[in-house]
Amino acid sequence: MISNLSPANQAFLANMDRLQLNVQSASMEASSGKRVNVASDDPNQIDTILQLRTDQAHNSQIQENLAVAQADASAADGALSSATQLMDRATTLAAQGSNFTVDATGRQSIAAEIQSIQEQMVNISATTVQGRYIFGGDQDSSPPYAFSLASANGVTQLTNSAATRQVENSSGGSFSVSQNAQQIFDTQNADGTTAADNVFAALNNLRLGLLANNTAQITAASSSIQLAATRLNTAQAFYGSVENRITDATNYSSNYDVQLKTELSQKQDADITAAALAVTQGTTEMQAAFQMQAKMPHTSLFDFMG
Repeated sequence: MISNLSPANQAFLANMDRLQLNVQSASMEASSGKRVNVASDDPNQIDTILQLRTDQAHNSQIQENLAVAQADASAADGALSSATQLMDRATTLAAQGSNFTVDATGRQSIAAEIQSIQEQMVNISATTVQGRYIFGGDQDSSPPYAFSLASANGVTQLTNSAATRQVENSSGGSFSVSQNAQQIFDTQNADGTTAADNVFAALNNLRLGLLANNTAQITAASSSIQLAATRLNTAQAFYGSVENRITDATNYSSNYDVQLKTELSQKQDADITAAALAVTQGTTEMQAAFQMQAKMPHTSLFDFMG
């Protein structure tokens, strides 16, 4: 039986296959920018690469969550800054209303301004960010309170959802980022009664005392106004602390992202210059080999015929 290919031809074809595979691999690296495109490109590194990609995706989600929390905390800080200014004004009005030189008509006028402050305070408790009520706790699709002079404390509670939301830090762990409206504006004692620093109650009691021209009630409400102002300052300080923690967490996450990208690049990215050079060299070698093969003497079937 006559062999179709001589050993030399078989070696030539094997070398061509090897060169072609090298050129294809280098071309893939050059076009994709990746040294590892499929698991077979580097089986020893694939587990590490997959883990780095998973860590990178997780860190990206953390960054998105931190950005949302930052927007909420910033809005809350601004809203509570306005609330403390309103309470400062209420403190001034309470002092004016308790002055013995002010008559019933004057106190009614002050009561009207206190009512306006009450309405504004309820509006602040309904502050929204992208349609979410940031003081609504975990149920942030509805406003927590509505203004209602016919109700106790001058408000009607619409929702009372706890604020349990936390954000994750890339360094590990998580921290709370919100308080609900009841914690801030409508504080309660352990037995469910109205706390002395209840913002809504303090304002409403001051308004009622002014309307009743009752100096004793006005004086008592003035003390509650001061406690309520401290309550608002405490809430604002909480959000200031949250903003600082978010900033630190965001900076850490950004640095971690750079670290992950660097490690992933080292594991999977191609050397584009080297890959392009390999394509050129491989192609040149193949062309040269074909040219040399064409010049080689060939034995035909007639050489075996006598």
